[in-house]
Amino acid sequence: MRWEGNRESDNVEDRRSGGGGGLIGGRSIGIGTVVVALIGWGVFGINPLTTISVLSGAGGGAPQVQQGPAQRPPEGDRQAAFVSTVLASTEDVWAQVFSQGGARYQAPKLVLFRGATPTACGTGQSAMGPFYCPGDHKVYLDMDFFDTMSRQLGAPGEFARAYVVAHEVGHHVQTLLGTTAKVDGLRGRVSQREQNAMSVRLELQADCYAGLWARHSQQARNWLEAGDIESAINAAQQIGDDTLQRKQTGAVRPDAFTHGSSAQRVRWFEQGYKSGSVQSCDTFNTSAL
Repeated sequence: MRWEGNRESDNVEDRRSGGGGGLIGGRSIGIGTVVVALIGWGVFGINPLTTISVLSGAGGGAPQVQQGPAQRPPEGDRQAAFVSTVLASTEDVWAQVFSQGGARYQAPKLVLFRGATPTACGTGQSAMGPFYCPGDHKVYLDMDFFDTMSRQLGAPGEFARAYVVAHEVGHHVQTLLGTTAKVDGLRGRVSQREQNAMSVRLELQADCYAGLWARHSQQARNWLEAGDIESAINAAQQIGDDTLQRKQTGAVRPDAFTHGSSAQRVRWFEQGYKSGSVQSCDTFNTSAL
């Protein structure tokens, strides 16, 4: 991936050196939710469904946040420069897409942190993996997760990492379009199984939006190299619910899926990449996921 020399976003906040404060409750959506749920089960004996429920904010109250002043990443930090460049590309792509639809895109902030950090959705922790908080319109990332992707999940490659960032930005787009609010509005009104099914559709749409970004960013920057798309597809495969469940427990429980199977995640990423269209990413009005 030829990303050096491209514009870096100014919407990156670096909390890795400390800062932050206290907060209460809310909801966050993360590509690592099922990862931490299964790790919690295998290592600590915590039921993954309980972990998923906690991480998705069921029962959370009104968010209250206090945090220190924002800082920019230091010069010479290659990883920070990489995610800043990817974020800038998502800003350019979605600004164009929204403009074509007669709307103005409001870019999210990306927060780099280590260990734990306050968010409007509750305490963000590294074990959760990258996640987006609708309450403050911020993507949270502990970049140690990239090492986890490569060494533990079998998903190496820079474009696999870019896919992760684009997926979380996809959740931001869902918030701007009102999709997240509609899904949240069903919380407590449907069964846990139905709630999981809605979560799967939300996550698959974010995968499709990531594919859409990949297509438009390549058209604008011509920065992909041989194997880049394959690395993103491999990442989607490795973080499918069925793959993670099978690795951890040896069994697959489709009714407990919250992100979608490996095949589904790959399919919707490819759908976005091939079409480049928001309309083609409508996972809520199709029976064939």
